[in-house]
Amino acid sequence: MAKEYVDMNTPVIEMRNIVKRFGDFVANDGINLTVHKGEIHAILGENGAGKSTLMNQLYGLLKPTSGDILVNGKKIEMSTPRDAIDAGIGMVHQHFMLVQPFTVTENIVLGTEPTKGVQLDMETARKNVVEISRRYGLSIDPDAKIEDISVGMQQRVEILKALYRGADILILDEPTSSLTPQEITELIAIMHNLVKDGKSIIIITHKLKEIKESADFCTIIRMGKYIGTVDVDTVTENDLASMMVGRNVTFKVDKPEQEPGEVVLDVKDLHCLDYRGIEICKGLNLQVRRGEIVGIAGIDGNGQTELVEVITGLRKGTKGQVLINGVDVFNKPPLFGFQNGVSSIPADRQKHGLVLDFSIEDNLILQNYEKEPFSKKKVLQREPIFAHATQSIEKYDIRPGNSEKRPAGTLSGGNQQKVIIAREVQNDKDLLIAVNPTRGLDVGAIEYVHKYIVGQRNKGKAVLLVSFELDEIMSLSDIIDVIFDGQIVDSIPGKDANENDLGLKMAGGGKKA
Repeated sequence: MAKEYVDMNTPVIEMRNIVKRFGDFVANDGINLTVHKGEIHAILGENGAGKSTLMNQLYGLLKPTSGDILVNGKKIEMSTPRDAIDAGIGMVHQHFMLVQPFTVTENIVLGTEPTKGVQLDMETARKNVVEISRRYGLSIDPDAKIEDISVGMQQRVEILKALYRGADILILDEPTSSLTPQEITELIAIMHNLVKDGKSIIIITHKLKEIKESADFCTIIRMGKYIGTVDVDTVTENDLASMMVGRNVTFKVDKPEQEPGEVVLDVKDLHCLDYRGIEICKGLNLQVRRGEIVGIAGIDGNGQTELVEVITGLRKGTKGQVLINGVDVFNKPPLFGFQNGVSSIPADRQKHGLVLDFSIEDNLILQNYEKEPFSKKKVLQREPIFAHATQSIEKYDIRPGNSEKRPAGTLSGGNQQKVIIAREVQNDKDLLIAVNPTRGLDVGAIEYVHKYIVGQRNKGKAVLLVSFELDEIMSLSDIIDVIFDGQIVDSIPGKDANENDLGLKMAGGGKKA
């Protein structure tokens, strides 16, 4: 990959000896970062290592306790995001900051709308948005509402927002965490187009493969400390993983052979509608047995999201049956499914997995707060709740900073995911539904999650795995069910699957008669 800079002597970004404290907790401890023009620079570290904290200081959302920030050789006090924007820096957050009922154009120009006299000139705004999207190869529908477009398209809107405001330096926080494989490929192409145009990009990511495919250099942070910066071309994925976690990481999943038992989940002739009122599941059939992991492989938008929502009671179906150990939970509320053996790691951890304002310890008992020992005579018992949280934090490697009583919303995305996984695995239900369970997790944490998912299977639980990571589907699944156009079109033993055949079937090729 070419590394050509306009001026190698003057980096576009320098962060020197950055320290950030929150009380007694040191989130960043003397971190250095240097980024040049036309460079894609990755920031790699475990969940809670301090990556987002560092970038939030560069973007003016946080102020360093000590240290200097220089942009194009000039020292700048980043007191607010406006200071960063004025310095040519834009940031796309992991959880997008878009107004759902507004159109793409309205979101991009929000706060900087052109006017004609005293009125908004949305016609000019639309033309400007179309022009900038064409310039950078970011194809979008300027008139679509945010609530009606895919996550990948929403991300393009966030990137266009930053470019519209004149950003020459883009910070992308976990940019691929919610994208399909096809959208990831498109995003990497977009990043390369942007650096060809002279932009510089900083990406925060846990995905080693994507660092190798996209980045020129990578800065590694561990436990808030600067470990080093490497030329990506000269290191392997294993080298990066070892630098990140401080030990060798095993990518292979140890999964002993075992005979599955009786059927736990039996989905029969399922029909349901998507958010537009269009039928998305069209007579879908699916079974998961005890001691078995069934992986759903498919391109986003083929019904897997709606399937999980119907099984868990978050969406009404129009026809069919969903049997858990013979009990029909079809169109029953989520609590009914939980009481009859369903636990789930949801796709959207913030909407459906956590109460963000609740503490870590309270989120860990959300479904069980009325039971002993957490409650007696309808009064919460704080001591056993605290003890349960302490044990869970240690066992599942949750990193809460300095307190189990921190609101869950203040944790890093990966640590939020660990809280959900700890709670759902410990609920010990007959069926575990895991949707993108390692989204936003570092390789060390992925090891833990895979171990616990396989552990549930080994204990005789049924596991339904929905993931856009084909490597994850192939390494964990005993059976891979391919979903296309709202139906399961093929079932393949996990040991016989290969990426090319799965990709063909996911795209509708070789559909089963």
